[in-house]
Amino acid sequence: MYGAQSVAANQLKILMLMWQFYLGRSGKSDKEIYQKLEEDFGETVLYAPKFDFQTAALWLSPVIVAGAAAGVWAYERHRQRTNVHIMALNLVRGVPLTPKEKETMLDLITPPRQPRRWPWERR
Repeated sequence: MYGAQSVAANQLKILMLMWQFYLGRSGKSDKEIYQKLEEDFGETVLYAPKFDFQTAALWLSPVIVAGAAAGVWAYERHRQRTNVHIMALNLVRGVPLTPKEKETMLDLITPPRQPRRWPWERR
């Protein structure tokens, strides 16, 4: 859009107006200059967008994407842990057992959970 040119060398009209305004500031404070630039050209000229309803999606999208990735990871981890129980249920599904026998069989087939101190530890 602006290329690699400096503001003084660029031929775009808006940049030339900004450059003339900056050169003619004649003792005004930086705050006054920024206010005038924002009034004339909008807040995008300052390269510091405000957090409001319009920019909320832009500011919050990395958090939403990271949260979704963490949710997918947690779901996959949960599914891997419960998969053993589902396989044990499938083993006794067609066998005619009393509820007490079925519970005993599931207790024998299902391996005990291994406690982990930290999520990254492997045993």
